[in-house]
Amino acid sequence: MGIKIDEENGKIKCKCDNICNSVIHLDFPSVGATENIILAATISNSEIIIENSAMEPEITDLCKFLIKMGVNIEGVGTNVIKVIGNRHLKDVSYNIMPDRIEAGTFLVAAVITKGNLKINKVVIDDLNPILYKLEECGASIETGNNWIKIKMSKRPNKLEIKTMPYPGFPTDMQAIFGVLLCLAKGTSIITETIFENRFKYTQELNRMGAKIKQEGNTIIIDGKRKLSNANVVATDLRGGMALILAGLSSKGVTKVDKAEYILRGYENLDKKLTKLGAEIFYEA
Repeated sequence: MGIKIDEENGKIKCKCDNICNSVIHLDFPSVGATENIILAATISNSEIIIENSAMEPEITDLCKFLIKMGVNIEGVGTNVIKVIGNRHLKDVSYNIMPDRIEAGTFLVAAVITKGNLKINKVVIDDLNPILYKLEECGASIETGNNWIKIKMSKRPNKLEIKTMPYPGFPTDMQAIFGVLLCLAKGTSIITETIFENRFKYTQELNRMGAKIKQEGNTIIIDGKRKLSNANVVATDLRGGMALILAGLSSKGVTKVDKAEYILRGYENLDKKLTKLGAEIFYEA
């Protein structure tokens, strides 16, 4: 694209007089890479084609937003996206898509606490990979035009999960399901193919009584009937949320340090969980 990039002392500096026409082929359909290339192309006067682009719903939503602002984008929702930049963007009003990962997290919370929950304002098609696994583990699910009801009254069934780019099972739900499977009947397997070092949360779950063993990019989980409360530490956003779910499923008080990781991805989390019956609060 003609951008000069320098890295000094852990800082990345980008400089460019004019982004040039180019075809970029991604070795892996990265969401972050796709989004950043689209945004860079947006403020240019050039034509950028991205091959093997990510197809997650969030990419489609970003493209729809930019199109409304006056950017010419072709191939929305496919793995080949063409962006013709426009430096003169329009002011717009836009409703961002519902957060499918937050919705999936609350669905799992209902399962592990044997709850009965309805979530409104969701896009069902975006949640299908999650819903399939929840049904496989034994949850009862009803769906409407933009709502989901889930009910669970028994111990979850074991599962095998492999994270994949969309429309496969989302990596952001991996840790969330990891907690669920700690409470499942039998031995479950999760294979992570997207991000390295995304199993750090399992060490904290083991401190709560879970039985998780890691072999390369796979974890093997021997399910138990319950977990124990403990003081644990969040090491990232989804792993931290997994620890909160583990606390909801166990007796006693669980304290999760480094909660700032979690709050980056869940708005008003304490209020929402309190409304559902949880006892949760922040310490200064």
